[in-house]
Amino acid sequence: MKRGIITGIIVIIVIAVIAWVLTSNKKENEAKTAIVAEDIGTVIVKTVVAKKESIDLDFSLNGNFAAKQDLDLLAETSGRVTQIMVKEGAKVSKGQVLVKIDPEYASLDLQNAEVAYQKLKTDMARYQSSFETGGVTRAQLDEITFNLQNAENRVQQARRRVQDTYINAPIAGVVNKRAIELGAYVSPGTLLFNLVDISTLKLQVTANESQVVNIHIGDPVAISTSVFPDKEFAGKVTFIASKADNTLNYPLEIEVSNPEPNTIRAGMYATATFKFPKQEAQITVPRSAFVGGVSSNQLFVLENGNTAKLKTVVAGRVVGEHVEIVSGLNEGEVVITSGQINLVDGTQVSPQQ
Repeated sequence: MKRGIITGIIVIIVIAVIAWVLTSNKKENEAKTAIVAEDIGTVIVKTVVAKKESIDLDFSLNGNFAAKQDLDLLAETSGRVTQIMVKEGAKVSKGQVLVKIDPEYASLDLQNAEVAYQKLKTDMARYQSSFETGGVTRAQLDEITFNLQNAENRVQQARRRVQDTYINAPIAGVVNKRAIELGAYVSPGTLLFNLVDISTLKLQVTANESQVVNIHIGDPVAISTSVFPDKEFAGKVTFIASKADNTLNYPLEIEVSNPEPNTIRAGMYATATFKFPKQEAQITVPRSAFVGGVSSNQLFVLENGNTAKLKTVVAGRVVGEHVEIVSGLNEGEVVITSGQINLVDGTQVSPQQ
């Protein structure tokens, strides 16, 4: 009996202690909440006044020149190099002979192929005559006809190998590199020369999404280089990628005519300047004003001098650090540009310029 009374007293004491702790924690939390609420009510923010400004769409992109054509010339037949007709740095025209390879083996193959062809051609005449008199069957005549056609193909292949002992330039340009020496033995696929055509060059640059939408094929572009600071070259856009690269930029190519031989060389660094007509003045705000980024189309404006009001707007073009506002914001409204992470609609703020 006494044990039951003691147990009941202990339970009552434990419950009382728990209730006291919970009450104390509640009061402490309410005090903290009151302090936070008081702090939130005076969030310090920075603001700007929305106003109309003329948007400058001009921008510059940097890149490197590439040759109009850059070709590795490979051997197409086997043999020993007997004559090299050009040196590194030499200008060559399309079709010009650059290298001669010993044609002995190729010529022998051609002679053997022609002999075999003539023999089958003679056999074909006899088979045709015999077929007309019943001496051979249609199957035998068809077989000799098939063999004759194959022999003719081998003759053509052998003639091509003889022709391939004379290596001609497939493009007009400059011998950028010679990879063979006199007397060297080459086989199909051996690198002979690297030829480049720099009469016209391609300036390769990349543009971001806000820039590429204003660029079109054929647009004129002003090109400048640090190695020729007193010159400006004229270029035009010849290629715009339909898909962004791994950096989410779009590759472009700008064609530039080389005004004088070797004035511009492949690999040189250059700047392309894109110029656009002057735009009509539009309301713009800093891109930092948007809650969670420009794509959210939400920002806070200041009402009654100390209240944050959440607004939904329609964002237009992004130009540098500013964003065009198509609708939803009036000129003269005060826009909050920092501190939005601590704001909700109706928060009391302390604005600073």
